[in-house]
Amino acid sequence: MFNLDKMTDRRGTVSYKWDIPEGELPMWVADMDFEAPEPVKNALIRSAEHGIYGYSITPDAYFEAYRGYWSRRHGVEYKCEEMVYASGIVAALSSLVRKLTTPAENVLIQAPVFNLFFNSVVNNGRNILSSDLVYDGEGYEIDFDDLERKLADPQTSLMILCNPHNPVGKIWSREELSRIGELCKRYSVTVLSDEIHCDFTRPGFEYTPFYAASDTCRDISITLISGSKTFNIAGLQSACLVAHDPALRHKAWRAVNTDEIGEPNVFAVGANIAAFCECDGWVDELRDYTFENRDIAYKYINERIEGVKALSGNATYLLWIDISAVCSDSEAFVARLGELTGLYLSAGIGYGEPGRSFVRLNLATQRERLMDGLSRLERGVALILAEKKQDI
Repeated sequence: MFNLDKMTDRRGTVSYKWDIPEGELPMWVADMDFEAPEPVKNALIRSAEHGIYGYSITPDAYFEAYRGYWSRRHGVEYKCEEMVYASGIVAALSSLVRKLTTPAENVLIQAPVFNLFFNSVVNNGRNILSSDLVYDGEGYEIDFDDLERKLADPQTSLMILCNPHNPVGKIWSREELSRIGELCKRYSVTVLSDEIHCDFTRPGFEYTPFYAASDTCRDISITLISGSKTFNIAGLQSACLVAHDPALRHKAWRAVNTDEIGEPNVFAVGANIAAFCECDGWVDELRDYTFENRDIAYKYINERIEGVKALSGNATYLLWIDISAVCSDSEAFVARLGELTGLYLSAGIGYGEPGRSFVRLNLATQRERLMDGLSRLERGVALILAEKKQDI
């Protein structure tokens, strides 16, 4: 048993999430409030105690740790020779966008989707082309007719897939992934599959790696994986790219090395090896805990908070919340919520126009903090609705 209820304090540690005034509660960025598992901490201590922090290499054991973990837990047989080290998934995405496309070409995404996909595309002079997911009031589906039309555009050369999907909490089925792969092959579009949230699926549910959905999917794609979310080690800036096709793998290797993001820092290798080789029990308990949090938050919001609706989901530790009955401007909503209660959520507009009237709440925190956040949300929504009535 692991004590995930143990409260942590990250103020004063230059934390991106927790560098805030006392009394405020951040539940936005996808950064857990749990300590990393003991084997990871021990590996970091060993690296620190060595006392020399020079240049590092990526040993075979790093890739073997990834290979064994994904085989054991997700049933996909990656090969070590198909892997390339990268110092983070977002950095790798930007490098791959530059390597696999030319300026003014289209990169297809499926909004609402992880906000930094937009940055990786737009900041490199490429065009965002979104085949928006279809929201039916309860959940999301792919509009395959729209997807095909946009993949067929001769200017579309790359698709970035979020598998499982952040922020809507969707696990794509093998059939959906295979269909995406067939369409992308038909129109000569390469797929980058970001699978960083793959360990956070509801107990009893499993995600399908894009690589494993079909031979076609395997051959036209580069998969991006990392332990940064699962083990709360994003600050170690480490990831792995997997490409079965030799030409794509060479381009991935050239991308990360051209941009000098292909060398690990002195702490990354040992911590990742420990995480992927020694922490399965911790991952199991973490997954159970975060989905208990999801169910608690889902019930609390939908039964107690007027005007907002939490969507059910079987993936990620992030809860997507429809606030359209309260406010159509998520940026204004989260700003006012923060002023009134000190609770900070992610504005859905950051995930594309379809997210304008949604917010995202991070569930990967201690139960005590979760209940505090839900109480603040309830109070804040009531105050915002009262202000709205006064303005009428």
